[in-house]
Amino acid sequence: MSELQLGATKPFQPWRQAPPFNPQTGLKSVNFTSTHKWRKNWTCSVNRKRLVATAQLVTYSSRISTDLPLYEPPGVSFDEYLHDRPRIFSAMFPDQHRSKRLNEEEWRIQMLPLQFLLLTVYPVVVMQIKCTSNGNNYPNSVPKHITSLLELHVTEWELQGLESAYKPTDFSLRVKGLLYPKRGGVLCSLKGDLEISISCILPPALALIPDNILRPVAESVLRGLAERMKRDVDVGVLADFRKFRREKLMNKSAHSGIVATTRE
Repeated sequence: MSELQLGATKPFQPWRQAPPFNPQTGLKSVNFTSTHKWRKNWTCSVNRKRLVATAQLVTYSSRISTDLPLYEPPGVSFDEYLHDRPRIFSAMFPDQHRSKRLNEEEWRIQMLPLQFLLLTVYPVVVMQIKCTSNGNNYPNSVPKHITSLLELHVTEWELQGLESAYKPTDFSLRVKGLLYPKRGGVLCSLKGDLEISISCILPPALALIPDNILRPVAESVLRGLAERMKRDVDVGVLADFRKFRREKLMNKSAHSGIVATTRE
């Protein structure tokens, strides 16, 4: 609250030191009084109480699933295709200029920029791809009778392009993806699940924004990223598997021709 007082000018007093943080309330109360000369015979006295919230960890997440028809001709199995990790990675992340293979299971990826409020973020992640079979160490969400399962995990991350004032502390990125064929009689489908979540302590510049405004924006950004990754998988993996089918059938036909010629 501000009040304007007439009278003799008081000497300037610096702000008093703020009291220590109160662990019971989770807030730090800062009281200060500043006195400034205003013209000759006026004094402007300002008394304010400011509440500063302590750093709190926030989490935003988004989850998306896919369920698409999958055609497996006789002699061609999606399980075999799923175990070719370099090939399936190239199908999911076709831009080779933004990725680099680190070892048998991991790739470094320069993700496309993300727009968050007025900020532009350039995430760099290390993506791990694992393929398991016959129910070995499957997550609880995947039935044990599924023959093969591809798992995606982000093991390292970095946020580029942010000024120091907007860099969050204790930032954690979690990306978990599952992809597997589900067979039932003569029908087969490609099932997938992708979950993205971030946890961090907001920088002061963003902590001032109310949660009911910030949360929908953050989760919308994550949902857009998940939908983009889902689209790349749906389109890229299915298209590459069709190519894989043709290659297998052509090789099978060529091998059959060679065997027939040898018998003749």
